[in-house]
Amino acid sequence: MMGFNGFVLSAFAVVLLATRAWTQRQEPQVPCFFIFGDSLVDNGNNNMILTLARANYRPYGIDFPQGATGRFTNGRTYVDVLAQLLGFPTYIPPYSSVRGNDLLRGVNYASGAAGIRDETGINLGDHMSMNQQVATFGNTVEELRGLFRDDNNALSSYLSKCIFYSGMGSNDYLNNYFMPTFYTTSSYYTTTAFAAALLQDYSRQLSQLYALGARKIIVTAVGQIGCIPYQLARYNTNSTNNTRCNETINQAISLFNSGLFKLVQRFNNGQLPGAKFVYLDSYRSTSDLSLNGSSYGFEVVDKGCCGVGRNNGMITCLPLQQPCENREKYLFWDAFHPTELANILLAKATFTSESYTYPINIQQLAGL
Repeated sequence: MMGFNGFVLSAFAVVLLATRAWTQRQEPQVPCFFIFGDSLVDNGNNNMILTLARANYRPYGIDFPQGATGRFTNGRTYVDVLAQLLGFPTYIPPYSSVRGNDLLRGVNYASGAAGIRDETGINLGDHMSMNQQVATFGNTVEELRGLFRDDNNALSSYLSKCIFYSGMGSNDYLNNYFMPTFYTTSSYYTTTAFAAALLQDYSRQLSQLYALGARKIIVTAVGQIGCIPYQLARYNTNSTNNTRCNETINQAISLFNSGLFKLVQRFNNGQLPGAKFVYLDSYRSTSDLSLNGSSYGFEVVDKGCCGVGRNNGMITCLPLQQPCENREKYLFWDAFHPTELANILLAKATFTSESYTYPINIQQLAGL
């Protein structure tokens, strides 16, 4: 398979090409794009709810044209760039701000702190869990049915051409299983049993999306969260090696990722007839970015560009805090989330290459 280095060595060329692609306003390769997930792809759904998982303040969005919209990074998220590469003329809007005919182009349901399990993330406040996001998409389908004059065949045909993205699981570990002072799941489940429980729930949720009309579905693995600044700030605190990861967490999420890969294989092998799932290996892609940071243009791979404390990971970016100046040199924007440049590189790689996608890349999925 083609390596990632070819994409990263020309990072700024990628940014330029992506910008040009947007300004050319080519026809979208698919009619709509629906997004489910957590803070990695949230673009404002949490702004008006009671939660600490919110990013609608500067310096979040410092490099985004509209400023601090609720995106948990300095600029665009992975799905923003993906929408751009798919040819959409504008960003896919958050569910909290879209109704009527605008639903036809797609909706972003992602919510910071959300997880596969309903209780995940409640330590941070309110949010929309995956169950709630799927139910909300069900409401959207009902609205769309009216726009299609109750022609179920026409609506089903339309939705079958759309791209669906689902990125879940990170918070089920960060803000649930590995937070024993707040949650009891680690007392009841071994890491193997917890991964199995998550996959059982996730299988049901993805099957519900299928039943509602989804056919082209991107499912992303959990990234290497044992190596994010938040974990580096807390793990091995007496060591001078600040880049050492929390392998206990990495091993636990590897169990989930392995099971998710097998789930995608089962879905594609006839369990959900007519569906085409693409597994996005975010664990390997984030690991590659971190291990080979200098090759990708990154000079700092273990600290957030904005944050407080060790590795800028003890507390996330505070309102009006001054971030690092050279954001293109940082892999992480804050304690948890990648910078815009990292998102651009990952989106470009997964769109046109099969280095981190199985069985096909996203461009090929769009063309089906």
